[in-house]
Amino acid sequence: MVSRGQVHVYTGDGKGKTTAAFGLALRACMSGKKVFIGQFIKSMRYNETRIADLFENISVELFGCGCMLMRAPDEADKQRAQEGLRKCAECLKSGDWDMVVFDEITIALNMELIGIDELIKALDNRATKTEVVLTGRYAPQRLIDYADLVTDMQEVKHYYCQQRTFVARRHRPISTQKKANNRLFPYRKLSPEYDNESFVLSK
Repeated sequence: MVSRGQVHVYTGDGKGKTTAAFGLALRACMSGKKVFIGQFIKSMRYNETRIADLFENISVELFGCGCMLMRAPDEADKQRAQEGLRKCAECLKSGDWDMVVFDEITIALNMELIGIDELIKALDNRATKTEVVLTGRYAPQRLIDYADLVTDMQEVKHYYCQQRTFVARRHRPISTQKKANNRLFPYRKLSPEYDNESFVLSK
């Protein structure tokens, strides 16, 4: 029987790292656990972050200034990443959270917004039973060696690479029936409250 929280790393150039982390978070949530998710680099609230609107025991915070594919990171990016690391380290140490997710943390490492020594120190100081999930490409060897579980997701095929135009779907916010009396939001009621709109997403 595992008596301490394990450290998971989901890395590689394949799709699904954040998806895996949110899947683990949902599984923990459904078993009554408390989960904190810190998203590094990202500043846009993608649909998966709305899980915190549905469940009292999940919290999501963003610690990014936006995409850096077309620009170099600046001091504001570094400050936000440092804030995120401090917040996640506090959550790890407090023992109040059963799982802490560092989403895209290895991108922050790769861009030198935070240091590996700082991250390892936060992991060393975590409460005994707190589970940790770290995601992102370019996980350094030191973090891989430290972790208890490492998954390297490799891209075999991706529709973005096929030079096509794609149709995605977005949703307007769920109405206010969330978090009532700490009861689970009834999934069957979600569909009438979503107003689907199609939009074209080109590569």
